[in-house]
Amino acid sequence: MVPIYQFPIERSTQRRLRPNPTLGEFPKGEAYLRFASEPPNLYIGITQFERITVKLDVLAIAAHPDDIELSCGGTIIKLAKQGRKVGIVDLTEGELGTRGTREIRAKEALNAARILGVSVRENLGIPDGNIENTVENRARLIRSIRRHKPEVLLLPFHTDRHPDHVNAHTLCREAWFFSGIDKMETHDNDIKQAAHRPRNYYSYMQWFEFVPSFIVDVSDEYEQRLNAVKAFKSQFHDPSSTEKETVLSTPEFLELIRTRLEYYGDRIGKKYGEPFFSPSYVPVVDLYSLDL
Repeated sequence: MVPIYQFPIERSTQRRLRPNPTLGEFPKGEAYLRFASEPPNLYIGITQFERITVKLDVLAIAAHPDDIELSCGGTIIKLAKQGRKVGIVDLTEGELGTRGTREIRAKEALNAARILGVSVRENLGIPDGNIENTVENRARLIRSIRRHKPEVLLLPFHTDRHPDHVNAHTLCREAWFFSGIDKMETHDNDIKQAAHRPRNYYSYMQWFEFVPSFIVDVSDEYEQRLNAVKAFKSQFHDPSSTEKETVLSTPEFLELIRTRLEYYGDRIGKKYGEPFFSPSYVPVVDLYSLDL
């Protein structure tokens, strides 16, 4: 009997993966970037063969490489320092960006992943500027969620300046829900995946602001967070660059990011803070432990 939903296996899962020496390598078992698309759209820096499955505690999903670093990099670093297994899925390669190329941004994403301390970084190869909530795209993301079985997802807020961020939220939210449906079948390396729905998802702040449900203290992680952002050298201020200037590449942009972190840190009595939105109430087990 044909199942109600049967998603095709990505072509990239049917061939053997090899290290790309032009992008460098992680020490074995540390982290990796996975092939998401066929040549010439290569976004890879992998040290092991075939598909690698890493059980994650938290999976952060973003429309573009550098979105996570700009929005919740401090929280990612803090989680990794606490011993949590954290991963990143970039939906696109950011190939429409005014500055840099997909190859340059792949190298930068690899370096940023090292700095953040994540266990895995994947790129789904969805076209930049065209993140659509299609059956195929949902299948790609559901496949990653079921592969790594995270308990928590971090994803874009539902309202933002960039249409890709808004569309990414819808895609992520639907993938979160349908990843828990048994009859929504996906396969990884020809093996049927078990259904898995993360217990919670929280949205990080990008261009547009919202009233946070909670704020994570990232004071101790700020410098490391800044280094992860600066790993995307092509995107931010570089006096020697001859490329066209953008909002992100002005000297003032990183100061804007610092000021926002400082503002939300001040809201909780800390130096720096990263705000998040929860679609449901956040339970408190021990009121006495709250730092009010």
